[in-house]
Amino acid sequence: MTAISSFMEQHFKHFNARETLDAAKAWRELLDGGGKMFLSMGGAMSTAELGISLAAMIRAGKVHGICCTGANLEEDVFNLLSNRDYEILPNYRDLTPQQEEDLRNRGMNRVTDTCIPETIMVHIEHELNDVWAEAAASGTARFPYEYLYEVLDTPGLEEHFHIPREHSWLLAAKEMGIPIYTPGWEDSTLGNVYCANVMRGVIPNHGAIKTGTQQLEHLACWYRQQAQEGTPVGFFQIGGGISGDFSICVVPMLIQDCYEDDTPFWAYFCQIGDSTTSYGSYSGAPPNEKITWHKLAPDTPRFMINSDATIVAPLIFMYVLGN
Repeated sequence: MTAISSFMEQHFKHFNARETLDAAKAWRELLDGGGKMFLSMGGAMSTAELGISLAAMIRAGKVHGICCTGANLEEDVFNLLSNRDYEILPNYRDLTPQQEEDLRNRGMNRVTDTCIPETIMVHIEHELNDVWAEAAASGTARFPYEYLYEVLDTPGLEEHFHIPREHSWLLAAKEMGIPIYTPGWEDSTLGNVYCANVMRGVIPNHGAIKTGTQQLEHLACWYRQQAQEGTPVGFFQIGGGISGDFSICVVPMLIQDCYEDDTPFWAYFCQIGDSTTSYGSYSGAPPNEKITWHKLAPDTPRFMINSDATIVAPLIFMYVLGN
């Protein structure tokens, strides 16, 4: 057993630490039994550079499908091409409203302790506008990630990477050919840009992007294919919100709405979140609540880790990788 795994085995005995270790062990057991893992990702994980560990998981065949917010999708590319231009603000909790305004006026958009320069957003917009317009004019709808793949295929682009390609989870997903779903994509910088350019007449219509229901159907068919092949699929949720809510629902939809009663439940469930299980917070709903919604079986291995995903997720990933 290697350093990180040994440390976790020795010290993670109780409470959230024990839950973290048990979740990592169960992930290994799922894969060892021929299963696959689906990962949902909310929050600002790409700007938190989760790609350093997540990309390794994807390339090692430990993650087989992803659902993320539009912000996480685009911010991996922003980070790949502009990381050295970011500003880190260790004292972000002490910023005054005037200092926040000064950042805005300099074109620096703050995500907790990290400022993303608007210049990279404008650059990617220019790369995509013609492609979007052509697709909309021809009525060819595609997934948001497919357009970013096209950007990543730009000849000579790698010369402009600000981080090692090994640290980009989107590049890893591209290399491994795994599907990426982005419900509510319009709630992102590029989604805002796309809508604005339709309104301005730069793009003729909204038809270049697959709708949420089209993405849901694709994910349901992907899950159905795994079931037909006898492959159990686990669900690993980082944060709450639409990325988790949308994707986990394919199982109850197949069972209750498509009347496919033989659809297997998710074979594993783990969520990392800091929301408490009270006040009707879905993001803080305990895993056993999902049994009533036809998502999990009573004997499904399930874990709820109340902690910071930027700390916990890399530890779990390293344990699964055997590091």
